[in-house]
Amino acid sequence: MILQLHKGEAPETVKTQLTNLLKGIPYDEVVEVEQELIKEGLPVSEVLKLCDIHAMVLDGNIDLSEAKPIPAGHPVDTFKKENRELEKLVMTLNGIYADINQNALSNSTEAIDTIGMQMLSIFNALMDVDKHYRRKENLLFPFLESKGITGPPTVMWGKHDETRAFLKNAIEALQNAKGATASEMADIIDVVLAPASKAITDMVMKEDEILFPMAMDELTDQEWYAILQQTNEIGYCLFDPTDEWLPENAETTAFDLRNEFSGGVVRLSSGSFSIDELTLLLNTLPIDITFVDKNDKVKFFTQGQHRIFDRNRAILGRDVRMCHPPHSMHIVDQILKDFKSGKESAAPFWIQMGEKFIYITYLPLRDKENKYMGTIEFSQDLTGLRALEGEQRLLSYGK
Repeated sequence: MILQLHKGEAPETVKTQLTNLLKGIPYDEVVEVEQELIKEGLPVSEVLKLCDIHAMVLDGNIDLSEAKPIPAGHPVDTFKKENRELEKLVMTLNGIYADINQNALSNSTEAIDTIGMQMLSIFNALMDVDKHYRRKENLLFPFLESKGITGPPTVMWGKHDETRAFLKNAIEALQNAKGATASEMADIIDVVLAPASKAITDMVMKEDEILFPMAMDELTDQEWYAILQQTNEIGYCLFDPTDEWLPENAETTAFDLRNEFSGGVVRLSSGSFSIDELTLLLNTLPIDITFVDKNDKVKFFTQGQHRIFDRNRAILGRDVRMCHPPHSMHIVDQILKDFKSGKESAAPFWIQMGEKFIYITYLPLRDKENKYMGTIEFSQDLTGLRALEGEQRLLSYGK
């Protein structure tokens, strides 16, 4: 039936078939279907393009009667409570949209500007959803991928990026809407704002009815506890949890931050370090380093005080392609192919992140026989260095 959608069948027709034939679709079968479609050759980009239609067709037909209960303070409990806060904000926006479209508000420019500022404040708050999505991408998805569930996380990450772009466009539109008439604001709502807020609630439905029940079945309490221990590194979305959740044997399943060889010595051709010294050295360097082994698995990353990009210990052992948004996976794959073949020896990038100028370089590691052994990525904030002029020969300590 999903293939019918991709062939152009009217969504309402398919929804009627689903309702009549299946009545209640088990949430785990929804995930299995999407996974199988991708395995059978349906491009992820195609699944992503019609993902919202899938959700519309499935909404109200998913059977959650077998879903596991969620303990207070559990990572999924926090995710769901964040979703409730997101829904409250979207509900407020929907009320404003309706008032403007029904001409229930004053048409004066001042009144429209006031409403625009109110919506801008709400969309700025909705941007907090980025932390919600990053916890899924960097903490939850790696565990699902380790169990062979790769398709749905890939598609969902793509929807995250779409939603981020929608929210950014909405904020820019509202920032530039000063002096707009009621009619112009109604157009902005239809074209920019409503799609952005709908993207939020569509994802809430996919999480609450499909992703989270499935993840509760797949992950052990120990794995959830590993996620919980790293959650603070990314932060929360519109909600500050107060409940504490501890699984049985929590002390023995804790994500151990200490190296198992702590106190040992690493001997290299030009010297040696204790494990503690080496750890401090790597984490003090003013660059971020990530090491990917010859099998394309993430094996190590530095944990400096001011990281540029999110890294969490859950990505260790993860295919490096899965650590990137779907739209850039092909670039990562191309770099790895060119490094392994010996065609290329460096892949530099530089990007503007707000006021920061970030330099990123990928370098292949090769042994004495020129055999490929892996890739390192290092990222550096060059904002301050780009601004340097003249010379500094006198001692002056950096801040």
